[in-house]
Amino acid sequence: MSSSEVDFFKLDSLLSDEERLIRQSVKTFVEERVNPIIIDCFEQGRFPHEIVPEMAELGLLGPTLPEEYGCAGVNSVSYGLIAQELEAGDSGLRSFVSVQSSLCMYPIYQFGSEEQRRKFLPDMAAGRKIGCFGLTEPNAGSNPSGMKTRARRVKDGWLLQGSKAWITNGTIADLAIVWAKDDEGVIRGFLVEKGTPGFRAPEVKHKLSLRASVTSELVFEDCLIPEENLLPQSGGLKSPLMCLTQARYGIAWGAVGAAISCFRSAVDYAKQRVQFDRPIAGFQLTQKKFAEMLTEISKAQLLCLRLGRMKDAGEMEPVHVSMAKMNNVAMALDVARTSRGILGGNGITGDYPIMRHMCNLESVYTYEGTHEVHTLALGKHITGLDAFS
Repeated sequence: MSSSEVDFFKLDSLLSDEERLIRQSVKTFVEERVNPIIIDCFEQGRFPHEIVPEMAELGLLGPTLPEEYGCAGVNSVSYGLIAQELEAGDSGLRSFVSVQSSLCMYPIYQFGSEEQRRKFLPDMAAGRKIGCFGLTEPNAGSNPSGMKTRARRVKDGWLLQGSKAWITNGTIADLAIVWAKDDEGVIRGFLVEKGTPGFRAPEVKHKLSLRASVTSELVFEDCLIPEENLLPQSGGLKSPLMCLTQARYGIAWGAVGAAISCFRSAVDYAKQRVQFDRPIAGFQLTQKKFAEMLTEISKAQLLCLRLGRMKDAGEMEPVHVSMAKMNNVAMALDVARTSRGILGGNGITGDYPIMRHMCNLESVYTYEGTHEVHTLALGKHITGLDAFS
């Protein structure tokens, strides 16, 4: 088996011609445009903004939304394959597309007015406008219902007061989808445009993970939002959680891409690295590691494909996404750590993608629902008993 063909159960044969073409197009884009620059971006703490137009040209922004808004209108499996190949490049790149597509464009499409859709979605699909998603707060992460950000109705619209934390794309975003409680305590979504008085988005510095991604705070101090920037169909915690379900779906696929990248690197390295007069790939313990990694990657691939087909059939529930996100990210982190060990000291250098993936996956493991929270979501589904408190 070639390390470049990590498809042990021949899932490729279960994909349509269009799905295979989309996957190959993104894979080629990552190999040609992302891989040559990504370690420099990671070391510099810089998001490669210059490739956003190319991602837009490939139809990677809001890809499942209708063509009438400038989007590609592909199915959910295709979106999963996009996420997989992007994260094989870097989690930060997949995070950008995930936030733009699932956390910004999706809520505008799902909860916005037709006027809002026409105003924002075509520019976002073309990469001319970048979005971010403001739900998490310094003291409200796993429990978003405890948010403190408030939207008070005033004569000219809504007055926003509060802050958000750990926001991907925040500093570079032209538009923030912000969730706040109104006067009745109902969570509503608001479109906050860059340059609005009272709104600022300072960047988080000194990160040791997701360094090729922009992470920010969002701060609102007497920030006046016009009535037309309320997402009219939003209401209650269910609204932002629906967005998170879309994003977590992509994460489940993306983690597989990171794992495959690490696995390929480890196999290629082990075949060439000679110790005790033989390639280390020929030692039993190394082969055991490869067999276990391939098994776990294959299980995750099968889980993703089934999840995608269920999503396209309208049969997917949030708890299905919880299992996939929980399992696949933990799997990818284990694969990254095992692969790093196979490379020894070389595994910590930027000459190989493994340590970068491992650092990134430490964040992916906890964002958009921690491993523990998704475990409890499954536990509640199984038993009918809520163990969150």
